[in-house]
Amino acid sequence: MHSPSSYFARTLVAAAFLSLTASWADSYKGPTPPAVYTQECGSCHMAYPAGLLPAASWQQIMRGLKTHYGLDASLDETSQLTLTTWLTAQAGTGKYAREAPKDQRITLSAWFVRKHRAGEVPTAVWRRKSVGSPANCVACHADAERGDFNEDKVRIPP
Repeated sequence: MHSPSSYFARTLVAAAFLSLTASWADSYKGPTPPAVYTQECGSCHMAYPAGLLPAASWQQIMRGLKTHYGLDASLDETSQLTLTTWLTAQAGTGKYAREAPKDQRITLSAWFVRKHRAGEVPTAVWRRKSVGSPANCVACHADAERGDFNEDKVRIPP
């Protein structure tokens, strides 16, 4: 039988471990993207964290830059190879990126739709000038480009 003091000590160790684990998970922001990613992709929209889509989606997006959602986002060969390699290496593999969303749009992925369902985020929010569309993650998630989508930090603008 264990003494009350050994039980207390084990409880303290477990609590400290869980606390450190939770704070590490909250502070993890993913790998730093290559400068060409933030320069080229980030010049038109948020430089989305690579882990939000599976590798197949990034490959398809990178193959279709000439008609990237209605725009010509073509890159030189070196930049294209650098970005394709980085995005596919850092692509999502977990539950959030199991399947490619329709049209390779993050906002149409199953996890995005589930997290932003109408009961939690009214559709009128997307139409606000301060938000603009579901694709404007930084409107509500200030650290979205660093991969921080912590729900406790969400601030929906007026």
